[in-house]
Amino acid sequence: MVVRLESRAFAESAVRASLAHILAETSIASISTVTPGHRAHINTAFVAYTPDLEFYYISDPAAAHAQNLLRNPSMALTIFRSTQRWGGDDRGAQLFGTGRRVAGAATKTARRVYARRFPRYAQYLRGRTPQDRLLADGLRTLAFFRFTPDRVQVLDEGRFGAATFANATVRRTRR
Repeated sequence: MVVRLESRAFAESAVRASLAHILAETSIASISTVTPGHRAHINTAFVAYTPDLEFYYISDPAAAHAQNLLRNPSMALTIFRSTQRWGGDDRGAQLFGTGRRVAGAATKTARRVYARRFPRYAQYLRGRTPQDRLLADGLRTLAFFRFTPDRVQVLDEGRFGAATFANATVRRTRR
């Protein structure tokens, strides 16, 4: 994965470092999808990600946002630390791309990435206690979804200045 700046005002390494910091400091994101009536729909989810900026989350496949992705894979994700206070050195990222339900062999990758970020997920699936087994039964009714951004907008006022966004495209190398 290559993050390519749309504006040369900031070094690519600075944008990558900022985005890595934002992703590391919080694990919950707001996810936006498009309804059949072309309206915005938003939900939150705990997200895990790879170094190539592939994001994974679990959700009920019957949920509105999951159904929206079946019809229209357009998706946006925003991630930020919710304890920030207005007037400080704010930091957050908005990512734009496509989302899809994970199927087949890709589920193993999604499960591995998610368990690495959320070790209790793996603990529940191992089901060593009655409570873990009960939680695992609930988790198994959910599906993995993958979000692949092609564009990112980073706000990092401490690094780039007040109310300044670094805009970049995400280009993926073929595997």
